[in-house]
Amino acid sequence: MQKFDVIIVGGGPIGIACGLEAKKQGLSFLIIEKGPIVNSLFNYPINMQFFSSSEKLEIDDIPFISKEAKPKRNEALEYYRRIVTSNQLNIQLFEKVTEVVKSDGSFSITTDKNQYVSKNIVVATGFYDIPNTLGVPGEDLPKVSHYYKDPHFYASQKLAVIGASNSAIDAALECYRKGADVCLIIRGPEVGQRVKYWVRPDIINRIEEGSIKAYYNTQVKEIKPTQLLIATPDGPLTLENDFVLALTGYMPNFQFLEKLGIQLSQDEKRLPSYDPKTMESNIEGLYLAGVICGGMETHKWFIENSRIHAPIIMKSIKAKAL
Repeated sequence: MQKFDVIIVGGGPIGIACGLEAKKQGLSFLIIEKGPIVNSLFNYPINMQFFSSSEKLEIDDIPFISKEAKPKRNEALEYYRRIVTSNQLNIQLFEKVTEVVKSDGSFSITTDKNQYVSKNIVVATGFYDIPNTLGVPGEDLPKVSHYYKDPHFYASQKLAVIGASNSAIDAALECYRKGADVCLIIRGPEVGQRVKYWVRPDIINRIEEGSIKAYYNTQVKEIKPTQLLIATPDGPLTLENDFVLALTGYMPNFQFLEKLGIQLSQDEKRLPSYDPKTMESNIEGLYLAGVICGGMETHKWFIENSRIHAPIIMKSIKAKAL
């Protein structure tokens, strides 16, 4: 059975940053990723453009050169993949952690392919895997998706986009421009204030000119094979509908965290317990890194402000080993 100083669960940008820092500190390490390199970024929309500029997405001071100030998905995939390969990071892809057991000061990690032992674990699994569901009848119909990839699929179709954040607004605009008949279903009174500053005026103008229909202060009540039932301030309404993109956000895998023994706050934020000075959780030797530290506050941590977690964690682990 392979033994390591630290195993990093999650091969996203912050997991990769942790691997680089572990290598720098002379620690034996393994990154375990259930999908491809930077799996979450790979599953972003094909034409997605980051809110952050390229230098804010850099890890370990490795330059990120992009065509525009704010890079796109394909450029980020190239950047992080080249970091993994050129630095020969020890990473196992398409391997899922199924169980972690701590005994005698070490962790036994079981995956769907192997077993490992490690003195320390870093959980850097992000939050993109579990969508916030609507909880309405018909949400399980094949025409409903909580993930958006390519606008071409929706050309010439009646498409309802549910949500008011960046993902929903980007999808609505892209699909409209590929010929979809788009309507926006927004629970609040306006387009989200956190929408990218160069995109927000675009969607507002499209709504005002009537190119995209927006229903504010509205909730979906039922999804049918060819219709969508919504509750608006003016009463119930039935819309003709071919496809639904329910882009209402995502959440960390709280079940996995609880299974590990990590304490979560009892309020709606579900914040995991950790020491911000070391990023160590309430379980000795088990660390948290990246957006997962924010619980349901998924807007709190990004690549640009959580990349500092890697050196904090690895210095703490190295200090224990001395």
